[in-house]
Amino acid sequence: DDLLPSIPRITGLFGLNSTMKTTLKGLAAAMAAKTTNDSTLTVFIIIGRAWAVKGGEPEEVHVLLTAPDEDSAVRNALNGLAEEGYEECELDQIGLLEDAPEEEPHISAYQGALEGEIAIVRFGDE
Repeated sequence: DDLLPSIPRITGLFGLNSTMKTTLKGLAAAMAAKTTNDSTLTVFIIIGRAWAVKGGEPEEVHVLLTAPDEDSAVRNALNGLAEEGYEECELDQIGLLEDAPEEEPHISAYQGALEGEIAIVRFGDE
């Protein structure tokens, strides 16, 4: 939570109904990502934890992506985490970024999201 103040102007940040815990193995293949031709891009930030190995040590993750609505943002974030090899995740909060962040690694992730990527910022022991 101490990372949130370094991310400027997040609106609508709220907890997901209950912590969403999902096993991700095979999820990317099972869920088709929606696309949109909307000219206004909404950049979502989703905050949670992800496990590369079920039952292993979690990494805190911030997922930045564009989507037409919250449901699509969550679905695409799960797809992106699965494609990166994560087997399990808990998504805790979702919000909108009104302006570009001022610090890395969120600056690059925000730019990637505007270009259509699902940008995953990882926080862990390195």
